[in-house]
Amino acid sequence: MKALILTDVQNDFLPGGALEVPEGDTIIPTINKLQNYFPLVVATQDWHPEHHLSFASSHPGKKEFETTMLDDTEQILWPDHCVEGTRGAEISGKLSLNKAAAIFRKGIDPKIDSYSAFFDNEHKSTTGLSDYLKGKGVKEVYIVGLAGDFCVAFSALDAIREGFKTFLIEDGTKPIDAQGFEKIKAEIIKEGGHIIKSSTILSE
Repeated sequence: MKALILTDVQNDFLPGGALEVPEGDTIIPTINKLQNYFPLVVATQDWHPEHHLSFASSHPGKKEFETTMLDDTEQILWPDHCVEGTRGAEISGKLSLNKAAAIFRKGIDPKIDSYSAFFDNEHKSTTGLSDYLKGKGVKEVYIVGLAGDFCVAFSALDAIREGFKTFLIEDGTKPIDAQGFEKIKAEIIKEGGHIIKSSTILSE
């Protein structure tokens, strides 16, 4: 069975948002079309408490996009974004959720970030997504959403490690940094994942 994972298509990651991904809104029509080709669709939602330690504002003297260490993990310090209960954290109203069977929230622990749809950044806690998918008999996952070089890519790498045949749909995502995206795509391929275009699925 195949599943489509809609990753963090939230207002704060779209143009005008607190942590906007360039042209992030342009992928939504493609994602909406893709959903009709999958028996199972799930979504994820970045859902941070106020004063999350991944926010630059939680570290006096630090600036946005600088780095610091959270335990043993290097952390990019982001603008405050996707704070629970705010409009920025809401999934875009332009994204169809009619087929989404479940929404998995991540980044809830104030002390650690969670790029991946499956685990926090230190792999200390799980979102429950892997067990959910396996319980549904899913063998293949296809990942779209924002941002390509962070939450989408980290989700793909964890999906591979969890034993799923994994596909990142390249035109169903946009990165923050194009060069970084190229590097992490190469890592996904090296780990056994696949980078495809939506046309591969839409032409079926």
